Amino acid sequence: MSDADEALVVFTPSGRRGYFPVGTPVLVAARALGVDIDSVCGGRGLCGRCQVDLCEGHFSKHGVASWPDHLTAKSDTEQAWETRRGPLRDGRRLSCSTRLLGDAVIDVPASSQVHRQIVRKRPEVLDIELDPIVRLYYVEVQEPNMHLPASDLRRLKDALAYEWHLNDLETDIRVVQQLQAALRQGGWGVTVAVYDDRRLIAVWPGFQAQIYGMAVDVGSTTIAAHLCHLQTGEVVASAGRMNPQIRYGEDLMSRVSYLMLHPDGEPAMTRSVRDALNELTVELAAEANVHVDAILEATFVGNPIMQSLVFGINPVELGGAPFALATDEAIDGLWATEMDLIIHPNARVYGLPCIAGHVGADTAGMILSETPYLGEELMLLVDVGTNAEIVLGNRHRLLACSSPTGPAFEGAQISGGQRAAAGAIERVRIDPLTLEPRYKVIGGELWSDEPGFNEGVAPYGVTGICGSGIIEVIAEMYLTGIINQDGVVQGSLAERSERVVADGRTFSYILHRDDNRTLAITQNDIRAVQLAKAALYAGIRLLMEHFGTDRIDRIRLAGAFGAHIDVKYAMILGLIPDCDLAHVTSAGNAAGTGARIALLSRRARREIEAVVRRVEKIETATEPRFQEHFVDAMGIPHRRDPFPQLSAQVTLPTMTAAGPANSRRGRRHRQRASP
Repeated sequence: MSDADEALVVFTPSGRRGYFPVGTPVLVAARALGVDIDSVCGGRGLCGRCQVDLCEGHFSKHGVASWPDHLTAKSDTEQAWETRRGPLRDGRRLSCSTRLLGDAVIDVPASSQVHRQIVRKRPEVLDIELDPIVRLYYVEVQEPNMHLPASDLRRLKDALAYEWHLNDLETDIRVVQQLQAALRQGGWGVTVAVYDDRRLIAVWPGFQAQIYGMAVDVGSTTIAAHLCHLQTGEVVASAGRMNPQIRYGEDLMSRVSYLMLHPDGEPAMTRSVRDALNELTVELAAEANVHVDAILEATFVGNPIMQSLVFGINPVELGGAPFALATDEAIDGLWATEMDLIIHPNARVYGLPCIAGHVGADTAGMILSETPYLGEELMLLVDVGTNAEIVLGNRHRLLACSSPTGPAFEGAQISGGQRAAAGAIERVRIDPLTLEPRYKVIGGELWSDEPGFNEGVAPYGVTGICGSGIIEVIAEMYLTGIINQDGVVQGSLAERSERVVADGRTFSYILHRDDNRTLAITQNDIRAVQLAKAALYAGIRLLMEHFGTDRIDRIRLAGAFGAHIDVKYAMILGLIPDCDLAHVTSAGNAAGTGARIALLSRRARREIEAVVRRVEKIETATEPRFQEHFVDAMGIPHRRDPFPQLSAQVTLPTMTAAGPANSRRGRRHRQRASP
């Protein structure tokens, strides 16, 4: 201590330090030093966000001896807070109500930091700084009197400028409409929500502790939403449901065709998806036990057609060349009531920018989530749906395209196909000698050749085969020689196995048979998958060609499909190009993650808005080389491209003019994929 009237305080982890008069509140000292400590109530002991820990002991590094009696005892304010909210953790104090009596080392936990870091799911990606665009502030406003004839709004703004240094704020008219009642009901203490440090958008009487935001991924098939605590970044509830627009068409173009045939149908399509969003909102709020009025912000991603319909933009121009977007800019600052959303009426809505006519805000969300633009390694991002979105690049250059894969990977156009649900076959292995299959179904833990399998699946049975199962069974059929490189079922194998059966002029492979159904992989099924995977691979190859590369360092598979497929089998089939399998991983719902990042960080919004302007759009429909790449990609895994890294881990059939070699000895020594 420099003298008896001053105390040295050191804050960790920032390391900032300074001398302050004895009796100075810890929060005041922190703010004077620029230490990042959160507070909504302005130091009144109401919010509890300014909690700190006293570090006890001798700290030679700092030249400080820090002991409990160097801080004041718990105040009445802290005790009142504990009565309302529960006891503080041992050693933890409210910095606004704790004063310095001597030298102290004070730790500011991450939960008390304003700009805390959101931990990302991969260590090589930079953390995202929590910086929501909507913030809460509590103030006490001077009562009106005859000698100071200022309006209630003027006195509120003066209080915000004095206590929080928020100057020249704009104000929503709805705030003005509610302000006088809120001030008087709150005894002249109110909490306000400020949007982007410049606009008052909500007011509550007294102290309002928490606000929330909603991040939504509007897919053509499903809608997924996450409710997030805006002050902590925590996801407090998640929900999803089918997109009701499916009744207007299974895929995007059929919905656009519907609008072309029914020009007055766009309001109904928009209303149907907004109704679903409101149902999701109620579900999220109920799960988190919060009121819908506490939701002050929403962010949206979706493909261009879905994004258009959500925001009430007619998407018919996206139904044909040149596939013109109405806007490729972010949709910013929209009132929730303009979208008929049942969250707080003054809540703001943000839509990430679309990139091109068939490369939407969901792709922008995927880019924001995976950040290929930050690194040197060449990253491939693939979101597989009825229309696959593909991004290739690094910090030097980004390219993107879409490719019409169709619904085969979702189980459509497959004779026994279905969506991923209980009873669907999701994993398949085929014995290379007997050609007998074994499989697992969704909802069961056992393989079909394990004791107890039939009892385990009895509640739902074996009902079909989903996308991941389709990929694995066809890849296994290739590895075992049941089909050749061209995807043709080898009918001669019918002599070896009753699983290979004649089916008109072609042959099929019986995967499952019971008293209720027979699931067979037909030649038409194989062709449907070949067409889908060739479209995807051709789009990837086109981007690689434009980038000028034959190699990819890392592949990230986004979406529900990417989360469930075995990447080894995806590569064996030829969905994706050769790459170190250790660097081929699932990104989960990357588009939804991007929406959540944009919800929690205004800097991330500005970042992705700038990044998408750099993306080079490649239009597969007009590229002459696309068809050539497509034809070559019909081969399994490919007619021309080598797969050296895959071959190092899986022994692929030897290619001949007629297809894979049928050597039994070669198959006997072939590596088999483990369950």
